[in-house]
Amino acid sequence: MLVAGVDVGAATAKSAILSENGLCSYAIMPTGFDVIRVSHEVVEIALEKAGYHLEDLERIVSTGYARNSIPFANRTVTEILCHAKGANFLRPEARTVIDIGGQDSKVIRLNGTGDVLDFVMNDKCAAGTGRFFEVMARVLQVEISEMGSLAIRSEKPCPISSTCTVFAETEMVSLRAEGKTREDILAGIHKAAALRITTMGRGVGFVKQIMLTGGVAKNVGMKKFLEDKIKMEIVIPEEPQIVGALGAALYAHAELSKS
Repeated sequence: MLVAGVDVGAATAKSAILSENGLCSYAIMPTGFDVIRVSHEVVEIALEKAGYHLEDLERIVSTGYARNSIPFANRTVTEILCHAKGANFLRPEARTVIDIGGQDSKVIRLNGTGDVLDFVMNDKCAAGTGRFFEVMARVLQVEISEMGSLAIRSEKPCPISSTCTVFAETEMVSLRAEGKTREDILAGIHKAAALRITTMGRGVGFVKQIMLTGGVAKNVGMKKFLEDKIKMEIVIPEEPQIVGALGAALYAHAELSKS
C-alpha cells in the first residue's frame, strides 16, 4: 500500500509518501507559477527518495490552496482537516495546531483522533505570515533565517503599532531612521505577529499540547514570542512544513484501506 499526499500552498509545494510502514519520504519546493508542473515534480522527487515511481502509487490526495488544480489527485481534502490529521499522527497528544504559512495563518482545535473541533483562518491578510517576514527581512536587510535568533537577543523590543504588511514596512523605515537596533525592531515585529495570531485564535482557544507548523515554525523567535503570549509550551515537529501533506497522505491511506 503506497499513497501520497500533496499540499500546494501559496509559497511552497510539499508531498509526503506513506506506506503501511509509515512515512517513507517527503519533498518541499517553491510553488512558482505552474502549480500542475510543481505538484507533479514534488511528488516525483519524494518518490525517488523512497525508491518508488509514480505508477507505484495507489492513491493520491491533494490539499492546499491549489488542491483543485492538481489533475492526478484522486480526491481533495481541505488543509484544515489535513493539518489536524497530520498533527495527530506526529503527536497524538496535540490538541491545538497553529499553522503559519506563506500567505495565511490558522489555529485549529482537534481531538485525540485528529478530528477538527473548531478552527479560525486568516487568508485575507499577510500579517504575521511568511510573506510578512519576507518583506520585513528585505527592509531591515537581514536573512530570513537569522530573524528569529536576532529577535530573541533584544532587551527592549520596539512597539509596533500595525501588523499590516504595508503599514509595518513604513514603520520599520521610521524606526531604522530613529537609530533603533535590528534586534529591537525584529523583536517588535515578532511580538506584533504573535499578538495577531493569539488574538485571532482566542475564540478557538489554546489547549495543551500546542503544535506550531508551517514554514514560519522554523523561526525560533516566533516560537518564543508565541509562548510568551499564550503562556504555554509549544512543540514543533522535525519538519513543520509537511504536516498538511502528511495529513493528505493519511486520508489517502484510510480511503484505500476501506476499498
